[in-house]
Amino acid sequence: MSTTTLTEKPGRPGRPSELTPGRRLLRGLPWLVVRQHRIALACVLGLTALTALWILYERHELVQLLDAKGWPEKDPGRPMDDNRGYEYITSIINGLPLILAVFVGAPLIAGDQESGTAQLVTTQSVTRRQWLIAKLGLAYTLALVSGLVVSALFTWWWKPHRSLFLSDWIDGVIFDNTGPVLPAFLLFLTAAGITIGALARRVLPAMVGAFLFTAVTTLFVWDEVRVRLGSPEMFTSPMGTELPARFDDVYEVDRWVGSADGTLYNWGRCAEATEKATNACIKEHGIVNDVIEYIGYNQMAGMQWLAAGILLAGTALLTAFTLWWTSRRPL
Repeated sequence: MSTTTLTEKPGRPGRPSELTPGRRLLRGLPWLVVRQHRIALACVLGLTALTALWILYERHELVQLLDAKGWPEKDPGRPMDDNRGYEYITSIINGLPLILAVFVGAPLIAGDQESGTAQLVTTQSVTRRQWLIAKLGLAYTLALVSGLVVSALFTWWWKPHRSLFLSDWIDGVIFDNTGPVLPAFLLFLTAAGITIGALARRVLPAMVGAFLFTAVTTLFVWDEVRVRLGSPEMFTSPMGTELPARFDDVYEVDRWVGSADGTLYNWGRCAEATEKATNACIKEHGIVNDVIEYIGYNQMAGMQWLAAGILLAGTALLTAFTLWWTSRRPL
C-alpha cells in the first residue's frame, strides 16, 4: 500500500483550490478593478497591439522600398505620398487621447458613483483612499503602457526617414506622437477625464465633458502651446540669396526684410503693383536683407521634454485635486 504526501488542499467543486489565488498576478482590490474594467482594458490594449504591428509592417515595407531604390545615395521619390497606412496609423494614434479620456477616464469614478458601487466597496474592508489608488493606478498604467509602446515604435519609424515624411517635425502628428510627449499627453487627458467624472458623478455628462475638454485641448490650446516651447532664433542674409541647406527642416516663425541699420519691415512692405515701384520702395527704405525668425530641429528633443514636463505637472495637479475632492465628498 503506497502513501501519498499532500502538498495542497484539493479544491472543492465550483471553487478554486487555496493555491490558485497565489498564482494570480493580481489579487484583492487591484484584481477586482481590472475585472470591473476588463472590456475597456482589452479594447485599449488590443488597439495598441494592432497599431504596433501595423507600424512594424509599414516600416518594413518602407525600408524594403528604400533599399530597392538605393536610398540615401539615390533619390527615392516621394514614397510617403498618398500612403494610406501612414494616414490610418496617425488617425488611430491621434484618437488614443480621446479614447482614454472619454471611455476610460470619465467613467472610472463616475460609473461607480452613479451605480453605488463606490459606496458598497468602501463599506467593506477597503478604505476610500485604497479604492481611489487602485482605480487611478489601473487607468494611468494603461495610458502609460499604450503611450510608451506606440510612441517608441512611431519614433523608430519616423526618425531615420524624417526627410521623406510629409509632415514637419513641429506638426502635431509628429511632435505629439514621438518621444515622451505621447505618454505624457495620454496621462494628462486620462487624468482630466477622471477629474471631470469625479465632478460630474454621472457617466454620460462625464463622457460629454471629457470629449469637449479633449477636443478643445488637442485642436486649439495645444497647437498654441507647442510652438511657444522653443526659443526662436534670427537669421539675416543678403536679400534674394538662398538659405543654407540646414534651413530645410526649420520651423519658420516669422519673416521680415531689413535695412543695413537693422530696422525690420513686414515682408510685404514693398509689395507694390509694379517692379519699378517695388524697387523704388526698397531703395527708399534702404532694404538690403532678408530676416527670418525660426526654431531649429535641434530644439525638438528639449521642446518635447518640456512639453512632457508640463503635461505631467498637469497630471499631478489633477490627480491631487481628484483625491482631495473624492476624499471629502460623499460617495
